[in-house]
Amino acid sequence: MTYSYKYPRPMVTVDIILLTNTTPERVLLIQRKNNPFRNNWALPGGFVEMEEELEEAAIRELQEETGIEIPQLHQFKTYGTVNRDPRGRTISIIYYKCIESEYKAVANDDAGDAGWYSVDNLPDLAFDHKKIIEDFLNHRNHLPL
Repeated sequence: MTYSYKYPRPMVTVDIILLTNTTPERVLLIQRKNNPFRNNWALPGGFVEMEEELEEAAIRELQEETGIEIPQLHQFKTYGTVNRDPRGRTISIIYYKCIESEYKAVANDDAGDAGWYSVDNLPDLAFDHKKIIEDFLNHRNHLPL
């Protein structure tokens, strides 16, 4: 069924922080194949489908973009700053998982590349993903791992 509303509605996305417990800690990033921020690095993620639960969307997006299958993720925080996405009002729910070591990542779907980066030496990131990673690192001691 298609709906039409008098007032605009925000878009909903999920982004995933996959972080190693190694020293130094490393986070999985994808290189965006499409605009906005084409060729910039970002957390894996994407839009939630209409009939999809949020965690299911995060698991799907991680698998589609990197080939990595994680059956369960934890929800961290929601980001919804106005203008965080040039395509329009976007609210993103962040999921995470801390793992013992890097999983092999293969870029798929709308990811041009995928790789592991030290949290101490991140490339320029798309959207507000640098802030998201920094917030996660500052709060992770209070989160279930």
